[in-house]
Amino acid sequence: MESSPREITTNQRGIHEDLTDIVNKYRHSEFKKPIAEHTQESFEGVIEWLGNWQGDVIIDACCGVGESSIVLAQQHQNAKVIGIDKSAVRLNKYTHYKRQKNHNSSDNVRVFQADLHDFWRLIAEYLKTAKWNISKQCLFYPNPYPKKAQVQKRWHASPAFIALLGCSTNIEVRSNWLTYLEEFQQALHIHGVKSQIYPIIGAPITPFERKYTESGQPCWRLHTLAEGEDR
Repeated sequence: MESSPREITTNQRGIHEDLTDIVNKYRHSEFKKPIAEHTQESFEGVIEWLGNWQGDVIIDACCGVGESSIVLAQQHQNAKVIGIDKSAVRLNKYTHYKRQKNHNSSDNVRVFQADLHDFWRLIAEYLKTAKWNISKQCLFYPNPYPKKAQVQKRWHASPAFIALLGCSTNIEVRSNWLTYLEEFQQALHIHGVKSQIYPIIGAPITPFERKYTESGQPCWRLHTLAEGEDR
């Protein structure tokens, strides 16, 4: 019998006290890490796949096995969905989930192995001259790195956050650790982006979400708000 997933345990109480300073530091500095070769190759693969596509593009970051990418593709059949994960092991399970979801066409969804630190930067730079319409970015159950000392490993407290926002500020994040979303919300606020947090209701969209809900753990989602939108 499969064991229930463990709940988040942390030595951190509430939002990290250094979060604002960390986010502001990266707002005023340039991330100069060299782009990984395999990520550059994956990005070129994305460009080739999209071709002259002028419609909506959805980025499913940290897509894991790609189940969420498939669900997003089914929900948004007039969009192209790009699933990104750093793990080849996880992405190798994508075909299984594609069969399970009865999504036989790859016309509007594709998964790629890439380092998101680099991938977001490549997209943000490309968008300065290209005309992709990135209508939404999803981060479903990213590694929370819950130890207090791990704060800068969280996406909102990393140097990649600037590039993430440069791709699109229409963002949805899901997590079973409410503090992660509260921190993400604060980081967005520093950049002038409003958001709200809600409990998740409805069918699970990822294997993690399924395990958490089946074990009775609450899950939440953060969604950014368009300018002038209050809820």
